Amino acid sequence: MPRSKAAHFSSPAVINDGIVPSSYDASDGSWMVLFFYPFDFTFVCPTEIVAFSNSQAEFAKINTKVAAVSTDSHHTHLAWSRTNREDGGVGALEIPLIADVSKRISFDYGVLITDPADEMFGAALRGLFIIDPSGTIRSVTVNDDAAGRSVDEAMRIVKAFQYADAHEGEACPANWKEGDKTIKTNADGSKDFFKNW
Repeated sequence: MPRSKAAHFSSPAVINDGIVPSSYDASDGSWMVLFFYPFDFTFVCPTEIVAFSNSQAEFAKINTKVAAVSTDSHHTHLAWSRTNREDGGVGALEIPLIADVSKRISFDYGVLITDPADEMFGAALRGLFIIDPSGTIRSVTVNDDAAGRSVDEAMRIVKAFQYADAHEGEACPANWKEGDKTIKTNADGSKDFFKNW
């Protein structure tokens, strides 16, 4: 949940056509967009992963790392990354695909489907966590499997938190985008925003 500390983890991941160790422990001063998806070799999942991978450089410009997690193995991740996109693969990626075979990461983040009667039992829901450099979760969104997530919205939320953190006493109103007016977080100051709303 927001305001709680993100769970630390270490697990194999696939990036740059290889299997590498990966971990998260909030020690490098970066923001993190950590997103979970149900399965490799499926339908909505590759569209999300490729979209986030294509935006990795933009996230890097705002000191934000991006990583994807599923309960598939690193071997399955590697096979998927070696499958052409026109054949349902994800191809070469700029972000790591983290293996969660133990299901511990998905469980710790509260997105593991644990009902044996559910057809997706043992998989992760589409959870997206924005974590600040102190390791505090600032935003959580969880979708059921049929609806993919918006990279633009994840980017917008990171920028909004970064702005608010750098400008004490200000917050970002609904639909705020970089460069838009913010709102003072007190009764008198907020009226400046509301007068022009």
